[in-house]
Amino acid sequence: MERTEFSIVGMTCNHCVMTVTNALKAVEGVKAAEVHLDTNSAKVIFDAAKTSLATIKQAVQEAGYSAT
Repeated sequence: MERTEFSIVGMTCNHCVMTVTNALKAVEGVKAAEVHLDTNSAKVIFDAAKTSLATIKQAVQEAGYSAT
């Protein structure tokens, strides 16, 4: 399992956190996702054999936010 942490741009409320969390958890291979509004960040544990960091960040972008 791989672990990564990255910044999320554009979140302003708890609904945003839920949206990003759901988008991350919907990616095949993501085992866990924690999204924090206070730090505008996400921590993700994923199976690198099933998905990539680029795919995970793309899911955040498709949900309407930026992942850096």
